Amino acid sequence: MYKDYTSNGKDKNPLLIIAHGAGADSQSDFMTDMASRIADEGIYVVRFDFPYMIKRQEDGKKRPPDRAPKLIVAWQDIIANLARPCVIGGKSMGGRIASMVANDAEIGNLENVDALIKGCVSLGYPFHPPGKPEKQRTSHLEKLRKPLLMVQGTRDTMGTKDEVAGYTLDKSIELEWLADGNHDLKPRKVSGFVYEHHLDLTAKAVAAFVKRQIG
Repeated sequence: MYKDYTSNGKDKNPLLIIAHGAGADSQSDFMTDMASRIADEGIYVVRFDFPYMIKRQEDGKKRPPDRAPKLIVAWQDIIANLARPCVIGGKSMGGRIASMVANDAEIGNLENVDALIKGCVSLGYPFHPPGKPEKQRTSHLEKLRKPLLMVQGTRDTMGTKDEVAGYTLDKSIELEWLADGNHDLKPRKVSGFVYEHHLDLTAKAVAAFVKRQIG
């Protein structure tokens, strides 16, 4: 169900589990590159695929993501399977569902899983669907139970920096804004900012966060 990427095989390093976004699997260019960069910072990174994506890989048919309850169960299964303290997170939808698992006390029924979660990381959190800023996905972020790091592009169509500034969010959330970044954290060439630099900043911020939570 999951594929892992370790830093020089040192799987005793602090554990980060990351899930993919709605449209691309755990082996996408973004997920592979980011896992590698974070692992190079001394983190044991595990990637996994949600059930609907596994079916897509098996028969080649595109499917929409499963509903949140099924995605949450997939998250709980991977955490229970690895059975060690961890930070969870992911790209876009993967990070959103991880934040729900980590911060909503009413979700799920595996108390041992909750105890293993030490924090959450979201890369490009989808604060709202594109073009629908009125449909905010933030209710569970108003009061957190676990530390949360969000790395966002300032011009993300699912929540720009100006839009997010007006949201009611827990003040403990660590928000890292990448100048001119889009939903994939990528800046425009004309902006003068460099994508590689944004990715490096993201990896270093995530690794530092994981180490603070797990030690």
